[in-house]
Amino acid sequence: MEEVTQIINYVAYLLPAIVVGLIAYYFFKGHTANEEGRRRYLIQKEAQNKILPMRLQSYERITLFLERIDLNKILIRVKPFSDEISKYEELLIRNIEQEFEHNLTQQIYLSQECWNLVNAAKNATIHIIRQGAMHEKDGTADTMREWLLRNFMEEITPSQKALVFVRKEVSELF
Repeated sequence: MEEVTQIINYVAYLLPAIVVGLIAYYFFKGHTANEEGRRRYLIQKEAQNKILPMRLQSYERITLFLERIDLNKILIRVKPFSDEISKYEELLIRNIEQEFEHNLTQQIYLSQECWNLVNAAKNATIHIIRQGAMHEKDGTADTMREWLLRNFMEEITPSQKALVFVRKEVSELF
């Protein structure tokens, strides 16, 4: 009987120590998780301060790209150097592709949806130029240019649609 009493005494001494140990364990576990979250937040905040200007610059470059490949603007800026439609079509498409390649690295700062929309705007603009070349295949480069300007002057171009999305995405940054 004395042994049972002694065991009960040991348990009576050990039980509070175990309870205190468990409470301390959960307290320190919560505390370290909170500190880890705080450190992550501070690192993310510091990175955000460094990355935000680069992201904004990227959106500016993409805006400039979309403005430069806008059908109405590129037709006025890039004039035909010969009467052949195929050469003018090639010149316009080459200009668009060069602009695109120049801004290719900007995709790392844009959302995937935004980059896909920019790429689609570029492809749609090229498609419209090819349509104009096919429509005016018997004419000259100037007639193709006039036809494209006349038919797409009042329409919303693919670049303008993409610009609306870019503006919306930039406004969400703030």
